[in-house]
Amino acid sequence: MIKAGIIGATGYAGNELVRILTGHKEVEIKWYGSRSYIDKKYAQVYQNMFEIVEDCCLDDNIEALAEQVDVIFTATPQGFLAGLLTEEILKKTKVVDLSADYRIKDVAVYEAWYGIEHKSPQFLGEAVYGLCEVNREKIKAARLIANPGCYTTCSILTAYPLVKEGLIDPETLIIDAKSGTSGAGRGAKLPNLYCEVNENIKAYGVASHRHTPEIEEQLGYAAGTEITINFTPHLVPMNRGILATEYAALVKKADGSLPTYEEVKAVYDAYYQKEKFVRVLEKDVLPETKWVEGSNYVDINFKIDPRTGRIIMMGALDNLVKGAAGQAVQNMNLLFGFPEWEGLELVPLFP
Repeated sequence: MIKAGIIGATGYAGNELVRILTGHKEVEIKWYGSRSYIDKKYAQVYQNMFEIVEDCCLDDNIEALAEQVDVIFTATPQGFLAGLLTEEILKKTKVVDLSADYRIKDVAVYEAWYGIEHKSPQFLGEAVYGLCEVNREKIKAARLIANPGCYTTCSILTAYPLVKEGLIDPETLIIDAKSGTSGAGRGAKLPNLYCEVNENIKAYGVASHRHTPEIEEQLGYAAGTEITINFTPHLVPMNRGILATEYAALVKKADGSLPTYEEVKAVYDAYYQKEKFVRVLEKDVLPETKWVEGSNYVDINFKIDPRTGRIIMMGALDNLVKGAAGQAVQNMNLLFGFPEWEGLELVPLFP
């Protein structure tokens, strides 16, 4: 049994961590950190935890926490962990950070897109990008995990095999993604009020969303060269879910023909057939957020458009599970040698 602490336990991702870890047979949660609710019972913040979690919320003293636990999850805003992390902390415990502080290797890129100074760039080199299906072996040996974002996890996994195998031209990649409102966090913000969101869909962060460089960096590793993409997110009036629809030009074969459905499907199967949490759907069955809600699954499929020579790739996941807390637990399982699916065999909720 390992001991875990959560800083930011009362946000949506933090609460999802609590839900998942409560059902994990190898983990005991020792610290429910929340600056806003110190000394208040956790179950008074989230009534769904009544008679399940009896503990009170503590502060965000990461130095004290590191003395007591084997792993710290930080479900906190950008800049929080970077401002506090030290070598002494990493010598005592492993850290899985759900923010973007250590996802982007180039500190100048991080500071340009997030608009804040990075306070601990000395850890960027060792931080492992926690996309388990891509970096599994590196994760096992890490001290610091940069847990990927929700949009990025969906966008990267959907296109990764085709970029890696050179079936698409990554410079033509356009990603149109849609998210439920929980992706914006639990804080009270005017754009997220019911009357602002209900009966509406809107694009935001157009040509400027901060997940863009993260997607470019990771798919650039797959392509073997730097790439530039268009990424446009949209907010839709639902609680959970990400749907990414991605478009790219197919690379023609030597005879001038396009790859066939069977050839593309074989590539996806080669990468994901043995992956527990990535489901490549049957032909003409398209991903939908309702079929992954509450689970750690990513559903992926594609359609070739011979008229334009392009391929349309689609992916769906739950932004709070595989897009945040579930992926963080998946990373923790790898760090401590547990079965990767421990605590995560969550059947999607429907209706």
